[in-house]
Amino acid sequence: MQRLIPPWEYRNLRTWAGARLAGGNLLALCGFLTLNIGSTGWKTYGWAALFLVLAALAFAGGHWELTIARSASPRT
Repeated sequence: MQRLIPPWEYRNLRTWAGARLAGGNLLALCGFLTLNIGSTGWKTYGWAALFLVLAALAFAGGHWELTIARSASPRT
């Protein structure tokens, strides 16, 4: 995993995972607000879908990093 993740990010996986999850929450909020506030049209649904897909990717990345951080051996 250390080859897939940059070294500066791998050293602080829990922090970066938390940042990804917070960003995912913000993107999901933007997606839901776009659906609720926007007019009915294909542009509104397109923007909302974009925000929600990015939120899902951010959640998946944060979960993946938390899984890696939990499975890592403790530092001494």
